[in-house]
This record gives sequence, structure tokens and C-alpha cells, in this order.
Amino acid sequence: MNLQVPTMAEMMASGETPDVLFWVGCSGSFDDRAKKITKAIAKILTHCKVKFAVLGTEESCTGDPARRAGNEFTFQMQAQMNIQVLNGYEVKRIVTGCPHCFNTLKNEYPELGGNYEVLHHTQLIQDLINTGKLALEGGTAFKGKKITFHDPCYLGRANEVYEAPRALIEKLDGELVEMKRCKTNGLCCGAGGAQMFKEAEKGNKEINIERTEDVLAANAQIVATGCPFCNTMMTDGVKNFNKEAEIQVLDVAELIAQAADL
Repeated sequence: MNLQVPTMAEMMASGETPDVLFWVGCSGSFDDRAKKITKAIAKILTHCKVKFAVLGTEESCTGDPARRAGNEFTFQMQAQMNIQVLNGYEVKRIVTGCPHCFNTLKNEYPELGGNYEVLHHTQLIQDLINTGKLALEGGTAFKGKKITFHDPCYLGRANEVYEAPRALIEKLDGELVEMKRCKTNGLCCGAGGAQMFKEAEKGNKEINIERTEDVLAANAQIVATGCPFCNTMMTDGVKNFNKEAEIQVLDVAELIAQAADL
């Protein structure tokens, strides 16, 4: 599929307004593994003829890691810069590939003057399936596979989005299996709260190893994630147990893109 994604600047210059702004996020822009998730989301949106644009170089970090690490000043600077850009383009609806961006844009920007309808990509994809714009019938990409979903903290417990990602997995021809700790009782992968960018503190076990043990106990062959941070941590956990040949770590968007043969 030939992906031609316009920037907001390009779209506005041609007198058009997108239906949704795709907020790519730092991981989705710079991390080689997360770029594949970005592409999967863009492919789905393009295939469904959703009119969307990205900010491109005008997009900056939402400020989530800075705020979680205690640097409120940096957060305020980054947030206000982004809000200025978003409001300048009169953005109304945003879709994110990352729950950290989702949570910050949705819940923390309004107090600084940034009011938008913010969707996590699993919510938007669910909506595309529900409205008949995306069909997955007849795909056998995951036949007989056991798929478990690892709830990202900022999607699950922080925003109570449990149903959308699972509804998408249930549309696949695999089997959704739950880990013992899931939904409201889910366990963090260990990357949130800016922990992604520092060495772990002393302890007897890395938290992503503990979480991967839950995956092994569920006998899952695929770990579905909805967050680039979780994807990194779960991939490292699977490698720790030398299970790369048996267990795949894929974002829900990648599962859907594969099933739809995009």
C-alpha cells in the first residue's frame, strides 16, 4: 500500500480540513519498532478512507514523561506549545497510537486550554468495524492462535478503556485468553511514569519479567499490546525467557492490519 499522509499544514494550504488528526507520538515517530505500529494505523485509516493528517515536525512530545518525572515546568512548556499549534489549526478530533499521549491530551490539556475529542487507536478502529468501513471476514492469519491482551495502565485503569481492544481481538480468528491479572486488576509492564527512560531500581525482579510470567501462565502465543512502551517491555520479557520463536508481541493495530491483509 502506497502511504501518502499529508501534514496539517499541507491540508490546510489546499483548503481542506481532516476529520481526524493522527497524533503519532515520540515512540511512533522515532522508535524503529513503534514505527511499524504507526504504519499499521496509517494503513487502516487510509484503507477506510478516513480523511486524516499528521502535524509532522510541528508535533512535539506531549510532556507526559516530563510531568511523570516531576518536571512540571517542562511539561507546561511542551503542552502550551502543542496547544498553540492544535488550536491554530482548529483541531477537534485526535487519534493516538499511545495511551500516554491519549491520557495527557484527553485529561491534562483541557486545564491549559486544549479541549479536543481524543480517541485511542483501538477505539477508532472499533468504530470503523462497527460502522462497516472495515471488514475482517475471511482472514485466517491467526487461526488457532491464543491471543492475550496486556492492558496499558493509561488506557485501562486510568481511562477505563477495556472493551475496545478486546472487541477487536475477538473479531480475529484466534482465541482471546485472559491473563490472571487483567482489566481493573492488570499489572503494569514497568515502563510508565517515565521509568521507560531510566535504569530500573534495585529489587529481586524486573516488573516486565513478572508480567511475562503471566503471559506464559496463560499459554498465549501472541501478546497484544495497545502501547509502544508496553510493546518494548513485553518484547524484552519474552526475550528474557528465550521464547521469541513461540510468542509474538504485536500491537492490536498490527493484528487488525494483518487480518485485513493491508
